[in-house]
Amino acid sequence: MDVNIIEVNGLSKKFGDFYAVKGIDFAVRTGEVFGFLGPIDLAGINWVLMVTSIVLIAITSTFVGLFIAVSVSEVFEAQTFSNFFRFPMMFLCGLFIPIRTLPAFIRPLPFILPLTYGVDILKTSINADGFIYPGLSLVVLLAFCLGLFLTSIHNIKSKWIY
Repeated sequence: MDVNIIEVNGLSKKFGDFYAVKGIDFAVRTGEVFGFLGPIDLAGINWVLMVTSIVLIAITSTFVGLFIAVSVSEVFEAQTFSNFFRFPMMFLCGLFIPIRTLPAFIRPLPFILPLTYGVDILKTSINADGFIYPGLSLVVLLAFCLGLFLTSIHNIKSKWIY
């Protein structure tokens, strides 16, 4: 049974003398997924760069987890070992605390963490606030992915029978 769960007729939005939206009619039926994106869809965001960085952050994080998982012999060790990577990455990558405001002796540490480069790409794609060239950050993230993957494969071959 097709029933309209949302129905809009004559939708208008005016800013001064300017109509951003004028006379829009639409309906959303049961079971439909609906989105309305206009020409001002969060202008200024580089969506390709943003999605690319999110995918690379996810892949790199997966390979960090794989590296940890194949480097230890017990699950408890993996859980403990992963905390040595996760917490410094979260707080030193520039997501919560800008790298420029970190104490001088800590400031070099974020650059050995893969999340720093992913966060910088996100900042660049959203509001152009990144300070590392996005192309360099993409190359560094890909290098982290490749390095972590190859190291994990080496650990698997040396520890496990397959």
